Amino acid sequence: MLPALVVVLAAALWAIQLVAVQLECADAARTAARAAARGEPLSRVRELAQAATSPNARVDITTDESTTKIEISVEVTPSWSSLTLPPVTITSSATTPTEH
Repeated sequence: MLPALVVVLAAALWAIQLVAVQLECADAARTAARAAARGEPLSRVRELAQAATSPNARVDITTDESTTKIEISVEVTPSWSSLTLPPVTITSSATTPTEH
């Protein structure tokens, strides 16, 4: 019974970690989209996004005359696992009107 409890606890902790990363990505995407829409340099926008998520986050920026879209992807592996589990990719995006 104890091994089953440990597995359930590990799965719950993993789910909580994934939700936390998803929230970080969503917040970082919104912040970066606002900065890009205001006309901040793209290097600064990437810095803002990666500072709010992780240095290995992939930040895709798409801008046109009317909208600015930021998509952030982060690969997450459980920090507590000694097993080689495949990473889960968390992606979030935000779109905002481009300011002129």
